[in-house]
Amino acid sequence: MDSYEVVRRIQDIGIIPVVRASTPEEACCAVDAICEGCIPILEITMTVPNATAVIREVIRRFGDSVLCGAGTVVSAKQAEECLDAGAEFLVSPGLSVPVLEVARKRGKLAIPGALTPTEIIAASEHGVNLIKIFPCSSAGGPKHISSLRAPFPQFNFIPTGGVNLSNAEEYLKAGSFALGVGGDLVDVNAIRMGNPKKIIEAAKALTAVVAKCRSGMASRKAGEPVRQTNGAGS
Repeated sequence: MDSYEVVRRIQDIGIIPVVRASTPEEACCAVDAICEGCIPILEITMTVPNATAVIREVIRRFGDSVLCGAGTVVSAKQAEECLDAGAEFLVSPGLSVPVLEVARKRGKLAIPGALTPTEIIAASEHGVNLIKIFPCSSAGGPKHISSLRAPFPQFNFIPTGGVNLSNAEEYLKAGSFALGVGGDLVDVNAIRMGNPKKIIEAAKALTAVVAKCRSGMASRKAGEPVRQTNGAGS
């Protein structure tokens, strides 16, 4: 799958569950719950023990029906390992030029992290326009996305860190391309307690919020009057 198709699927789904867990088994249980909750995309972080084995297992079990990427990728070595395992995209908490270079050579998508305008400009110098804004909640949450969108309308932002069901709609209305959702969706304690249903329900609720919000925004755009910018009506 090329990077353009991966970007399209991320946009269509609108949510990237960030899977962090203490064991590969916990991670796989979380993956099952997320998929049952109708979110066919996953970011397996490199903080999961033997993360590349988890990526391989996800791909073996779900194939192309689930878009599997790797998160917290901070070095060229990790990038190579994740892509060799079958990851379709890479996500970093900050800007790692070596990760971007590996992804570019392999024809895959790499999403760097940034928080400030200076960091966004630095990422743009490497041909990036899809950026993870992290940790977004500590910088103002949805208001931070709105503030960044003003000077950088050509960039697509994925806020991560503190994104949850209660603020998902606000993030989308602020102009987010998609949402990175970690512990508020991927509740490892629920897995440990034998309650994957909590993750399943949270996933379904988030997908409903995304669908409702996008439908409303599409309706508003369709109802906007056409503004003529030249000729007799200018």
